Amino acid sequence: MAAASSICVLVSFASLLVYTFAIFLKPLAAEFGWSREGVSAAFSIAALAVAACSPPLGWLLDRYPARRIILPCLAIFGCAFASLSLLTRHLWHLYAVFLILGMVGNGTAHLAYSRVLTTWFRERRGVAFSILLGGGAVGAMVLPPIAEALIHAVGWRASFAILGAGVLAIGLPCGAQVRERSRVARSIAVPATGVSVSDGVRSRTFWIVVAALFLISVSQNGAITHLPAVLTDRGISAGNAAFAVSAMGASILTGRLLTGWLLDRYFAPRVGVCLFALSALGTFLLAGAHSLTLGIGSAALIGFGMGGEGDVTPYLLSRYFGLRSFSTLYGFTWTAYAIAGAVGPIVMGRAFDVSGSYRTLLLQLAVATLAAAALMLLLPRYKRAFASDGD
Repeated sequence: MAAASSICVLVSFASLLVYTFAIFLKPLAAEFGWSREGVSAAFSIAALAVAACSPPLGWLLDRYPARRIILPCLAIFGCAFASLSLLTRHLWHLYAVFLILGMVGNGTAHLAYSRVLTTWFRERRGVAFSILLGGGAVGAMVLPPIAEALIHAVGWRASFAILGAGVLAIGLPCGAQVRERSRVARSIAVPATGVSVSDGVRSRTFWIVVAALFLISVSQNGAITHLPAVLTDRGISAGNAAFAVSAMGASILTGRLLTGWLLDRYFAPRVGVCLFALSALGTFLLAGAHSLTLGIGSAALIGFGMGGEGDVTPYLLSRYFGLRSFSTLYGFTWTAYAIAGAVGPIVMGRAFDVSGSYRTLLLQLAVATLAAAALMLLLPRYKRAFASDGD
């Protein structure tokens, strides 16, 4: 289950769209004469659609077999991504496709599969989440250079078609294998104890998690979507910039695997503090990165922190609130993450269009990431009633 889910995440919204968007940003802007802010707005539209649709998707996942949600979302996502090969010079066309991608995005990503894995794993839930999210990390390593090579070989239009077809060819067969543990086994192994949605959203703990997630999402998504542009503006080749994105992917994978191991052994908020602090350092260094070495180092630190965040959030929710409304509450945290993810790329694009530089904004984003780390220190000990759901 963990492996099949991980492969699906490899070709999901959270991997394919997030990590290749930066590679397509400059070719699209050059082809149609669009500003970077205008192209970045498409990513923000997709993120806002994820924000709006994540709670309803979570509600469905808490009530129906995950496969009924995952397979239609994968099919729509793959077809819509491939349809970008037919893009016209009307900016609304780009926005309309990204709206569709965002609407089904979390039905292809971590939200859907986290629910499945909570029914299978107790003692090693942190490691299970790290395997799941490792698929996205592998995507961050391999998809940017693949996209860059495809654009160079066959152009951006054919590249969209090939990558979209890959979602259908890889995602649908693996998604068909994903299922929750049987109802009888689930009732014995993972009791669906926990708080209601209304009690969860009234909790101070929940809003601390949401606030920290919002702050780090602004920083991470802004950096990811503009990383190649930041580096190529400073004289680094497009190929080497794509390599830096891949290095970020490698650090995300390392961060997720290590974080999963740490979460099963140490208090999760303390793990989160360390990870977010590393991400803040990476953002600070990126503000002044004028060499490939420093660019790769910055990307690696940001990626390490980002990898950990993906593990920490669902783990915290299962520990503090139990499994009764896990997917719905996780959907609400995704709303916060996605809204921030919409803000980050637009603000980055706007900063460049106005000043011709990303430096000042990156320094501000580093401070915001440190604030997210500080918020982790405010989280209480786990509730004893729900801690057993993960032991």
